[in-house]
Amino acid sequence: MKMHIKSVMVADQAKAHKFYTDVLGFKTKHNIEFGEHRWLTLVSPEEEGGVELALEPNVYPAARSLQESLHKDGIPWTQFSVPNLVAEYERLEALGVNFRTPPTDAAGTRFAIFDDTCGNLIQLIEVAD
Repeated sequence: MKMHIKSVMVADQAKAHKFYTDVLGFKTKHNIEFGEHRWLTLVSPEEEGGVELALEPNVYPAARSLQESLHKDGIPWTQFSVPNLVAEYERLEALGVNFRTPPTDAAGTRFAIFDDTCGNLIQLIEVAD
C-alpha cells in the first residue's frame, strides 16, 4: 500500500491553485470540472509520478471548522520537505509568503511554518536527499 493523494482544504480553488503553482512551484496534474468545483491535483516537479496534492473545496461545515481551528491554534494542516530550509525560506519570503515561524531547530530537525493564504498553515521541514 502506498500513499496516492494528500488533501488540503481551501476556500477558493482558483486562488489556491495560483499560490501552490506560481509561488510554491507545484505542477498541475488534474484540473477537471466537477460540478461547481474542480478535481484539482498538483505534483512536485521533482516527483511528477509521486503523491498528488488535492486542493479540496472547503464546503463541508465540519471540515471548515477544523481548518479554522487548526489555523487559529497555529497547527499546520500538512508538511512538505525541502533539502535546504533556509534557502527555501528566503525564496518564499522574497515572493511575499507570510511565515508564522521562521526556520527553527528543534528535536534534531529544522522546520518553518507559513500561511498558504487559503486558510492553512503549512510546515516545511528540512530533509536531506
